[in-house]
Amino acid sequence: MKQQLIRVAATTVLGLGLTTGFAAADISGTGPSSHNSVRNRTSNSQYINNRNEVHASNSNGQGASSGSANVSHNTTGGNAGSGDASNSSDFNTSASISNSSANGSWMSSSSNGGNGGSISNTGPDSNNTISSRTSNKVVVNNTNCLSVTNSNSQSASTGNANVSGNTTGGNATSGNASNTASSTTDLNVSN
Repeated sequence: MKQQLIRVAATTVLGLGLTTGFAAADISGTGPSSHNSVRNRTSNSQYINNRNEVHASNSNGQGASSGSANVSHNTTGGNAGSGDASNSSDFNTSASISNSSANGSWMSSSSNGGNGGSISNTGPDSNNTISSRTSNKVVVNNTNCLSVTNSNSQSASTGNANVSGNTTGGNATSGNASNTASSTTDLNVSN
């Protein structure tokens, strides 16, 4: 009887040692010569690497020049008028990058599944094993390179208006010169 009591006390201490560190591991009432094992392994890894480069470059060179108006050597001078020279350029760039990170809620929900186990009322010569293994790995690699280059070179020049060498001067009017450029770029990247 004394030998049996010592054996029961030893198995109870062993059962308490197995439940240490595991929330849901329950071992109770182990019988003689029983081997009880509860193993929980949880491994969660999450690697996220985001690299975003946005380059926007605008080079706009504009030149507007109105022509010359000249009235000379006339008995009666006429009219000489030079036209307008105009440049217009619009450049609009909009960039939106959204890198959604992986949801880390799976770590907590999956790791709770690895905390299971219950061994109860084992009989003589029983071998009980509960093993839970959870392994999660998420690797997200986003590389975004966006580059917008706009080069606009405009030149507007009206012609010369010249009235010269006439007894009675006439009218000379040069035409209008105009340049218009418009560029719109929208970039939207969502990973």
